[in-house]
Amino acid sequence: MDRPAGSLLSVNVGLPQDVTWQGRTVRTAVWKQPVAGPQMVRRLNIDGDGQGDLAGHGGEHRAVFVYQTGSYRYWQEQLGRDDFSYGQFGENFTIDGLADDQVCIGDRYRIGEALFEVTQPRVTCYRVGIRMDNPQIPALLISHHRPGFYFRVLREGVVQAGDEIVQVAAGPEAMTVAEVDALLYLPGHPRQQVERAMRIPALPGGWRDSFQAMLGQPEAPPGAGGNAGLAAVSPPPAWPGFRPLAVTAIERESESIVSVCLADPAGAAVPAALPGQFLTMRLKAGAGSQLLRSYSLSGEPGADTYRISVKREPHGAGSRFLSTRVHPGDVLEAAAPRGAFVLQPGDSPVLLISAGVGATPVLAMLHELARTRSRRDVWWLHGARSGAEEPFAAEARSLLARLASGHQHICFSDPGPEDVEGRDYQTRGRLSASVLAALNLPRDAEAYLCGPAAFMADVSAALAAAGIGHVRTEIFGAAPAQTPGIAATAPQPPHRPPGAPGDGPQVAFARSGLTVPWAAGYTSLLELAEACDVPVRWSCRTGVCHTCETNLMSGAVSYAPDPVDDPAAGSVLICCSQPAGDLALDL
Repeated sequence: MDRPAGSLLSVNVGLPQDVTWQGRTVRTAVWKQPVAGPQMVRRLNIDGDGQGDLAGHGGEHRAVFVYQTGSYRYWQEQLGRDDFSYGQFGENFTIDGLADDQVCIGDRYRIGEALFEVTQPRVTCYRVGIRMDNPQIPALLISHHRPGFYFRVLREGVVQAGDEIVQVAAGPEAMTVAEVDALLYLPGHPRQQVERAMRIPALPGGWRDSFQAMLGQPEAPPGAGGNAGLAAVSPPPAWPGFRPLAVTAIERESESIVSVCLADPAGAAVPAALPGQFLTMRLKAGAGSQLLRSYSLSGEPGADTYRISVKREPHGAGSRFLSTRVHPGDVLEAAAPRGAFVLQPGDSPVLLISAGVGATPVLAMLHELARTRSRRDVWWLHGARSGAEEPFAAEARSLLARLASGHQHICFSDPGPEDVEGRDYQTRGRLSASVLAALNLPRDAEAYLCGPAAFMADVSAALAAAGIGHVRTEIFGAAPAQTPGIAATAPQPPHRPPGAPGDGPQVAFARSGLTVPWAAGYTSLLELAEACDVPVRWSCRTGVCHTCETNLMSGAVSYAPDPVDDPAAGSVLICCSQPAGDLALDL
């Protein structure tokens, strides 16, 4: 079907460089310059070209970025600018033709000696906004259906400006770049269209994973479900803000862990939680002093009451308060169950892996599997110091006994004199990579992992080495930061922002244990969090990618600019929102 489709106007390359942005150093190769004469295109890029952030750019499916002069003319008119030059949008090929609403994923083109395949729309990030000196550009590229696209190099060869672009094959499903881009990022995700996209062989794995998440997303009321293709979402919270719950019992689970049972003060059943979710508690620890702390639910999902389990930490104000000052009959305040670390339905084997108090969320999953008499292959893998420090030992064994195919392997790093190998534990030592390797775990399993950070890093690596790719994790405390391209600096504990205190609403960062007043100088909650060294995750910084999506425990926000697609109910995009009153964030 060879037919002319356009022409190559400019070949642009650039190597990573450090640029200063908002007082930080950014590593980026978004500045591309035209090069004259023949240029060799290889499997991963063009000679003389590079990418500053290989996690978000580059690779086989993103070897060459393409942008069109038709979009150049469009943006010159829209933005009132006449200062564009080839490479302005960070593209390698500036072309005439192949508009985003015409070229399809999977289309193949010959340019010069090389052969290319269209793989995906551009994934926008904040760096194109830096290059264009307009932070809204990432959102505008999406909302105006002009993202540009990537080529995969099927045959290496020489190209140069002036070469004709010849289409040699059409992509299956005939879905355009603009259609696929809108399907992921813009509101409305018709299931039939998502299924069509999944049938395109050229579409890379990351996009497939996003669309698969959409297909697996449960139904939710309009505007409440969020975008599972961009962020892990949980159902809308059962109630807004915080509500009172009565303490009905305090139970000791080990030498360092207690469980607190909570019920509706009026005796009604509490709304059901999903297995693996957590409660955020607002604790009145002293005169005028409030603590926000999150604790996993460890009881049976769907029970009439909640159970949280808390490890007493030497310097933990919240755990000390719950362990020593709370008694049956007391009333505490809690936000609704939250979290996307939840047991997924299916038939594949399940690995529930934990250390210490990390057993709490996976114990709730084990409760759910036992309650439904699941016939899945279920493994309970836990590490503790000794029997005295192992929580829920009898409870876990009882639940496993109710399963058709339940297995357990317990590791004690320092068994006590009363601990019997083979009865109380199976391995002396830590739950390590060598222990997991010896168990011959099923490779098609879904793993759920919770425990200290070092433990989870080691076990995650061990599972990957064993070929187990479906691993979900839950962490204690604040999540690690994700700040693409920003030069690393020594981490600082969360603190009040520099300068005079603001006089705006109180913003509580629950996981960081910090509450500060909003100040008018900040444009977003993300900027305030960064000023406080609260760990944050972001990429576009303008309401597109949902990397910054965060649970909103209480309060409300306003948006400026509006997100391209709304987050899930009970969540907020901190990169483009401001407080509309006092609020608490799960950060």
